[in-house]
Amino acid sequence: MIQLVPQLRILLACKPIDFRNGIDGLAALCKRELAEDPFSGALFVFRNRRGTAIKMLCYDGVGFYLFTRRFSQGRIRWWPEDQDAPLHPLEAQQLSVLLYNGLPEQAGFASQWRKVDSGSVSQAARNSHSSSGSSRA
Repeated sequence: MIQLVPQLRILLACKPIDFRNGIDGLAALCKRELAEDPFSGALFVFRNRRGTAIKMLCYDGVGFYLFTRRFSQGRIRWWPEDQDAPLHPLEAQQLSVLLYNGLPEQAGFASQWRKVDSGSVSQAARNSHSSSGSSRA
């Protein structure tokens, strides 16, 4: 099972692919047409021509994973159409939205990194110490 963590590099192939491709065919496509190393640990996301299914390829250091998501109704509602670049980077939470046929560019997310106020951290630490000390009595 693959986890969609914020550190995961996710790349969507802008052009649809022939869905008869398996692991070897998609890995070759990554190298040949996308100029990316399929062994890099990145998650490569592909769609079929009709827009009814998604394939994802990832190498974890031991072997490849190949996932297929076929929608039972409808078509993919969003996909990048960048004519200049063969790949479109995506964040983990955007891919989660896409896998449920949502619109990742319209979804609102909290920023990945939020500055923590040092005053509130030390206040929380003081409260933690005082409450743990009183429970021992």
